[in-house]
Amino acid sequence: MQTERAVNKMYSFSRASDASESTTNANERASVNERYRFAKRMSKIGTSAVREILGVTEQPDIISFAGGMPAPELFPVEEFARAHAQVFAEEGAAAMQYNTTEGWLPLRKWIAGRLAQRGIAAETDRVLITTGSQQAINLAATIFIDAGDEIIVEDPSYLAALQTFNGFEASFVPVEGDDYGMRPDLLERALKDTHPKFIYVVPNFHNPKGTTMTLERRKQLIALSNRYSVPIIEDDPYGELRYEGERVAPIASLDENGMVIYISTFSKTISPGMRIGWVHASREIIRNLISAKQADDLHTCTIEQRAVARMLSSFDYDGHLVNLRRAYGERRNAMLSALEEHFPEGVQWTKPNGGLFIWVELPEYIRGEELLEDALLDHVAFVPGATFFSNVQRHNFIRLNFSNRPPDVIEEGIRRIARVLKRRMR
Repeated sequence: MQTERAVNKMYSFSRASDASESTTNANERASVNERYRFAKRMSKIGTSAVREILGVTEQPDIISFAGGMPAPELFPVEEFARAHAQVFAEEGAAAMQYNTTEGWLPLRKWIAGRLAQRGIAAETDRVLITTGSQQAINLAATIFIDAGDEIIVEDPSYLAALQTFNGFEASFVPVEGDDYGMRPDLLERALKDTHPKFIYVVPNFHNPKGTTMTLERRKQLIALSNRYSVPIIEDDPYGELRYEGERVAPIASLDENGMVIYISTFSKTISPGMRIGWVHASREIIRNLISAKQADDLHTCTIEQRAVARMLSSFDYDGHLVNLRRAYGERRNAMLSALEEHFPEGVQWTKPNGGLFIWVELPEYIRGEELLEDALLDHVAFVPGATFFSNVQRHNFIRLNFSNRPPDVIEEGIRRIARVLKRRMR
């Protein structure tokens, strides 16, 4: 019964992802808008496909590859609890007080040092602590986007960033990529034909594709940014999670003219629940981001900032990352092996060197939303790919997350998806 209710909810979600809607729904929405007079931009934001599906897949009998969630059994719970206890024992009153908007100084110093190890010319006073990296994206949109402004995004792109930019009524200029990242020839054509406020990229283990931009393309991206005077937002939540191959220098490490806004987070390495992210940029940009954050939430949680800084002062963070990479690498390998064994011919997928996601291309006549409806009846879930496209949705893609399930469950879940996929293809 629970699964049937989940599928019924999923049906309504997948139908809502189409451009058309029923007259009844349109009338209901008009009535609500007359009553509350919501801002027009709310019609552009919509709901997150990932969040909607997570609500459907809470049933314990469903194998979910939907959310980009780290494995909870790998969270450093004891270390973080100990850090909280130390903060309350030694600086409890101060930790419960207001903080500066920029963030807790010892944490900003640690982050600047970490960025310097990556080759970025980082300075503590150019680091701003944010409430997750999602807030950093929102703040960047706040200071750059006026209604109707053009912005360049990869196609497909990170869904929550698209939601944010939609909320500011941006006009998307999608640029396609391949297994090596955004294509520089198409990017330059877009820069010549439009006047974008910024270029948004996820260069390491892209969400949703899992691909990584090569060093040569990063150099070309910086050159184009400088030539056309267009800043780059480098969103790098997965950079620490490489399982094979050589690490590629951050785009920000190639920046000599203050054109890169570098965003990252502890959500994928320590805990998403504590909501600690950061942004590093030029002084001029940081100054504007601080003003925007003051208007947004004053500052990120002081208690959490102090606890993270306290933990990092004694915690073997690099050793923790080694364990994460080992576990997630095994899970990635398990999913790739299961895809190879069970999926039919005519289906392709990416082979990421890190991160959390695999991007699957289905035959053009297979819609990811309809495949999900079938899969839920077989107690397995994933994210249909259509909503990751900014302008013209393509429905024959799905995104799979491998970090949140052990290898044996991954193999079983992929076998179930393959079973319903083969039925659809027949």
